[in-house]
Amino acid sequence: MHYVIRTFLLPFSWLYCFVAIVDKLLCRRSCQSLPVVSVGNLVVGGSGKTPVIKELAKRYENVAVVLRGYGRKSRGLVQVSKKGEILIDVEQSGDEAMELALALKDACVYVSEDRKEAIERAKKDGARVVFLDDGFRHCIAKFDILLKKPTPNRSCLPAGPYRLPPYFEKLADVVLEEGNHFTKEVHILHPTEKMVLLTSIADPARLDPYLPPDIPRYAFEDHHFFTQKELDSIWRKERPTSFLVTRKDLVKLEKFDFRYSILDLRIHMKPKIVERIDHYIRNFDAKKDTDCPDAT
Repeated sequence: MHYVIRTFLLPFSWLYCFVAIVDKLLCRRSCQSLPVVSVGNLVVGGSGKTPVIKELAKRYENVAVVLRGYGRKSRGLVQVSKKGEILIDVEQSGDEAMELALALKDACVYVSEDRKEAIERAKKDGARVVFLDDGFRHCIAKFDILLKKPTPNRSCLPAGPYRLPPYFEKLADVVLEEGNHFTKEVHILHPTEKMVLLTSIADPARLDPYLPPDIPRYAFEDHHFFTQKELDSIWRKERPTSFLVTRKDLVKLEKFDFRYSILDLRIHMKPKIVERIDHYIRNFDAKKDTDCPDAT
């Protein structure tokens, strides 16, 4: 059945790919007067961008992080944090932005649909380097990091998961693969006797290798904001001793009076990858950027 649906959708995928390719190839990358590092992917769904940004951004001073703020209940350019000081609540920031704001105590975090506007604001606020969440498709001069997510379906949307054809990986400065370029370390903090997994992340199956056997699971759509009624219902049904949650979900749950265990994910980047990013940042000169001959 899935094959029939995919075949039916292929003409729409070809059209989508054509438009996406033309848009990507014709865009003239806007010059930036400070180094911008983008962490993104070519496929929809979770790929682990947030923990990679956390691992890289913590290495630098006067750093800003810019995200779109998926799932937030605000619009426009909003500053989430200033050097660890949280300025708004999670409903206004979105879960990923708040997770980064809480983790990066020396950074400023912004959400905005207009990435260029947010980068300019970060510069005015004193940023010396900007990390951009999911910025590969944007016409901004930057150092592009792509996270490679293995998938057997290599079609573009809507027949497949790709937002751009797979060969666009060649345009990235670095393509990261788990195992080759970085490793993950996951620990359960504050474990209890009977935990229930509660998630609202894309592709929750990627948590499977780190979970206790036979743990009850409740998965909501990505960026979902939980309600008291939903949590009460699960708690009454399962009678757990704690909810097991990711840090992305924890920022939306702390206002509720339940006990939580945390899936704590750490990224360990290979030194050669860090060295390439560090070289770009420390040797950045917009005037020498061939894509930005008039940068100032």
